[in-house]
Amino acid sequence: MKSFVSPVIAFSLLSAGAALAEPVVYDFDPSHSQVVFEYSHMGFSTSTGIINGVTGTLQLDAENPENSTVEATIPLSGLHTVSPDLDQHIFGADFFNADRGEAVATFKSTKVEPNGDKEAKVTGDFTVNGVTKPVVLDVDLNQIAAHPMTGKEAAGFDAETVLKRSDFNMGKFAPAVSDDVAIAITVEAIKAE
Repeated sequence: MKSFVSPVIAFSLLSAGAALAEPVVYDFDPSHSQVVFEYSHMGFSTSTGIINGVTGTLQLDAENPENSTVEATIPLSGLHTVSPDLDQHIFGADFFNADRGEAVATFKSTKVEPNGDKEAKVTGDFTVNGVTKPVVLDVDLNQIAAHPMTGKEAAGFDAETVLKRSDFNMGKFAPAVSDDVAIAITVEAIKAE
């Protein structure tokens, strides 16, 4: 799972030439924010899934991007794989052991390290399945601009990471089903009013 979460991040959004006096807050657009994950299934195929409806807040400090923060909530009710039977299995005793409608994952940044005009490493606490562990996201800023549909200022970014299922008490069937899950997160966020 290339990172869930969060997302976050594109804090190196400092590439804007003008300095901002105060940080700018952006709210995730859950209709255009999602997590895609993939893993090896017994060496035969690469299986994928998606989690829609990611919400969160990005506070971007363009003058001092290292002071930027991000928080994200990933509603596991939005999780879909290629099979309804597999979706049901994921929420059973072998993995989440939770009610699909109530299970969530969260990410809260603890450190932002810009490493380019539009790139940053964002470290944060990722919580899922009752376990919290530090996770590092590699974040790329896509752009900050007026949204062509609404005219409002928007920020878009992509993030990636790799999670170990067993770190979050979901290691069943490893290594036949890979323990490492590649996560890719994409977020569109609108400037808060």
